[in-house]
Amino acid sequence: MKNSIKKIAVLTSGGDSPGMNAAIRAVVRSCVYHNVTCIGVFRGYEGLIEGDFTPLDARSVKNIINRGGTFLKSARSKEFRTKLGREKAYNHLKKQGIDALVTIGGDGTFSGAIVFNKEFDFPIVGLPGTIDNDINGTDFTIGYDTALNTVVEAIDKIRDTAISHSRLFLIEVMGRDAGDIALNAGIGAGAEEILIPELNMGKERLLASLKRSKKSGKSSSIVVVSEGDQIGKNIFGLAAYIQENLEEYECKVTVLGHVQRGGSPSCFDRVLASRLGVGAVDALLAGKRDVMIGLVHNKVVSIDFEKSLEGSNKIDTDLIRVADIISI
Repeated sequence: MKNSIKKIAVLTSGGDSPGMNAAIRAVVRSCVYHNVTCIGVFRGYEGLIEGDFTPLDARSVKNIINRGGTFLKSARSKEFRTKLGREKAYNHLKKQGIDALVTIGGDGTFSGAIVFNKEFDFPIVGLPGTIDNDINGTDFTIGYDTALNTVVEAIDKIRDTAISHSRLFLIEVMGRDAGDIALNAGIGAGAEEILIPELNMGKERLLASLKRSKKSGKSSSIVVVSEGDQIGKNIFGLAAYIQENLEEYECKVTVLGHVQRGGSPSCFDRVLASRLGVGAVDALLAGKRDVMIGLVHNKVVSIDFEKSLEGSNKIDTDLIRVADIISI
């Protein structure tokens, strides 16, 4: 099967995450190592539809391992959701003589790959690139570790102000459907409470917890809130509710937003991206297809695309217990 793969394309799709450039670099250089031509696709599936390709070699990906974002750009493509759009993409791939595709992104990227393969029987391997760490079949996604460090650094700075003014800060972090960032960053930054979509603690329990914190002598508090938490309509409504019921707290809100996606990737994410990028090319040359390359117990593994979308990684309940114990 190895000799049948002569040209591999690589693209990034969906939300950007730190380490995507490192993953592209690993795919390209692995192709060069195996004497396989590598083609970069700009703007994800949209570029695939438009045939926006560029040849890549070892030197064309120099000095990018430390850069955040993705130099191939990313975009969400409405046209790729249509049969006609996917047919255009397939025709461009065949016209360029491309034999296989590596897609770097999250669940939306993988969903598109699944449909595309079913329609055109085209070999695709995916790499999990998302800061949310919400892909099944891998312990970590590319960009997650960097996002955690960004959030912890931001909370550390906000705590300085919270302490100086005896304030309660609600800090919203990304995680619409998954609380991994909130839970781990909350523990790492010493938050008093952590609100995640997987565990609805309720407003009354939150108030009780904050009252205990005040009674124990804490003059300031940090509450980390995942954007997908359902305890309130939004974080500003939750802040207003707390202010109404706990007059002793001066409550402030910080929404970290897209700052969490940016920045130079951590060493962990650079190494993870490099290992998975090499693993993607290895998998294609070994005849594998329709799989995601992940990391489980520090071993590079492959898992069927469809299984990777069967719910996100389950939240670690022991971490919730740890958070409860050390926040007293």
